[in-house]
Amino acid sequence: MSFYQKYRQEIIGKMKKKLGLKNTLALPRIEKIVINVGFGSILNKSKEKGTKRFEEALAKISGQKPVVRLAKKSISNFKLRQGMPIGASVTLRGKKMFDFLERFILITIPRIRDFRGFPRRGDGKGNVSIGIKEHNVFPEIGELESFNIHGIGVTIVTTAKNNEEVFSLLEEFNFPFKK
Repeated sequence: MSFYQKYRQEIIGKMKKKLGLKNTLALPRIEKIVINVGFGSILNKSKEKGTKRFEEALAKISGQKPVVRLAKKSISNFKLRQGMPIGASVTLRGKKMFDFLERFILITIPRIRDFRGFPRRGDGKGNVSIGIKEHNVFPEIGELESFNIHGIGVTIVTTAKNNEEVFSLLEEFNFPFKK
């Protein structure tokens, strides 16, 4: 059973009882998942080759082409000029979002070294951001392709009104939070 089917058949009923709501549309749900990667120090070393590798890695992980983010301002201390590529991001919605969440929870998280659970930190508005230090924990990235290990940020955006609702929703998907 996929995560989307599990959400529709099981989780909605459990969340209604847990939160005491009758209307299904009032329940918190996942709107989108945003995956970000910053180019960081690779910018000064090998401009074009490094950024393409980052983009290819993000495309393999997410299953769709990333959008390259450009610098809005020039900052001389960081050797940054306006219009330079500084990162890439992918926004997943619908079926791709649930497929990524399933692969992330069941396959990727168990591959993280010395993992003891994610901290229970949200932004207070129903969103959870997670940082992963090594991108090669994703099975789509092969051992030979781990050229320059970098971090990836995953943000789960929900319609929850507070942190407790988003944590209860993600716990229904067996998301590993610290106890």
